[in-house]
Amino acid sequence: MLRLTILILLCLSATPMLAAPNVILVMADDMGWAQTGYYGHPVLKTPNLDAMASNGLRMDRFYSGAPQCSTTRATVLTGRTNDRTGVLTVGSSINKQEKTLSAAFRNAGYTTAHFGKWHLNTVNTPDHPMPLSDPHHPGELGFDYWLSETNQFNLDPVLSRNGTSERIEGESSEVLVEEALRFIEQANQKGTPAFVLIWYASPHRPFEALKADMEAFRDMPEASRVHHGEVVAMDRSVGTLRQGLRDMGIAENTLVWFTSDNGGLPAYGVTRTSTGEYLPGVTPDSTGHLRGSKSSFYEGGIRVPGIIEWPGEIEPRISNFPAGTLDMFPTLIEVADLDPGDINKVHDGISLVPVFDTEPARRHQPLGFRVLGQFAWLDNDYKLVYYRDYDKAFVDGVWDSDALESLPREFELYNVVDDPSEQDNLIARHPEMAARMKAELAAWNASVDRSVEGADYPEGRVLPSGREEPE
Repeated sequence: MLRLTILILLCLSATPMLAAPNVILVMADDMGWAQTGYYGHPVLKTPNLDAMASNGLRMDRFYSGAPQCSTTRATVLTGRTNDRTGVLTVGSSINKQEKTLSAAFRNAGYTTAHFGKWHLNTVNTPDHPMPLSDPHHPGELGFDYWLSETNQFNLDPVLSRNGTSERIEGESSEVLVEEALRFIEQANQKGTPAFVLIWYASPHRPFEALKADMEAFRDMPEASRVHHGEVVAMDRSVGTLRQGLRDMGIAENTLVWFTSDNGGLPAYGVTRTSTGEYLPGVTPDSTGHLRGSKSSFYEGGIRVPGIIEWPGEIEPRISNFPAGTLDMFPTLIEVADLDPGDINKVHDGISLVPVFDTEPARRHQPLGFRVLGQFAWLDNDYKLVYYRDYDKAFVDGVWDSDALESLPREFELYNVVDDPSEQDNLIARHPEMAARMKAELAAWNASVDRSVEGADYPEGRVLPSGREEPE
């Protein structure tokens, strides 16, 4: 009995108990809302995400902060809509004056790390992966450690380890998780809680997957077969992450939050006019019954998988409360007891801690979306959209800029609970609601315009970012 007691004490001392929880934010790249087993995908099996959803808070109305990559990533790190931060479109860099989630965790005594895709260091940066001289690498925004790439990577990825290029053999999603687990273990052994981002490059183009991961899809077209193979590997790495936390004895003191950076890829193929490259569609449809896909302000472009697992604190349940990546920073302030002054006073999210165990009747602060002069305003069941439907600008599968310019850009109004496919435009039937939501959107846009000019910063303007212009 004495020997057993000593063994237990030794095990407990190997990983010190932390007062603060570890926090891991996991983000897929171009994974559609319907691409999980728990939503009944017709060909994909995602047993590890299914298990995570069954053991945590499954958020069926979770939204990316924007319908594209970099813009959403900016919302995660700041709690502010992308335009406020200087990230106006794909590849833009965050203003150095922004208060970031990573810096907030570091100020609270956490050690911080980023693993994977970054895509917040200016368009067309020639250095892949990022050198230490890049003025917008993760270390510039509050990360103590980073193993990152500017954009895409797949098998045997070449990544930047704190500025030093390194090729690592393996499937990229599994590489990231293995590295992240090693970092978390080392931190916790020192008695330090860890804040970690794992930002996959899967299942984004260009597709590349292990042969075994594609086997279940061998009868499908090549692009769909490889795309789904990437999801299989990513799901397996989620299982490795969850098991690794259990093996270290820290699962109950670790919050893991899984989502995607935007909606899924379209089912139809398109041709890039700039290169003539044909990009086959992905079937079955990655967004299920939702309208639109990546880059769209319809549900298929912004509604994404959302799961929060925290075994020691959150009981398993399914929520239909509207929430999104803009809410991550305010939520984690409360979860990890971060300094509320470490988020910009002007921000766009709310804390979701009340949603951990109850279902609020209403969200009192609508979610706004804004990219390149197109907008959406989500107020509980209703969404106001001001958007040109890009799907209609493809003529025989080829992008036609003239066709796009001919499309009207008009306000549309949908009940996205009763009509998630957004087929019934209610704008003419609910004029009072539409007028109210337009006025709210206009006021929010005016606030964002002020932020773009730097009004939220102590200097009252946006300072130079460190690189004069995109290279």
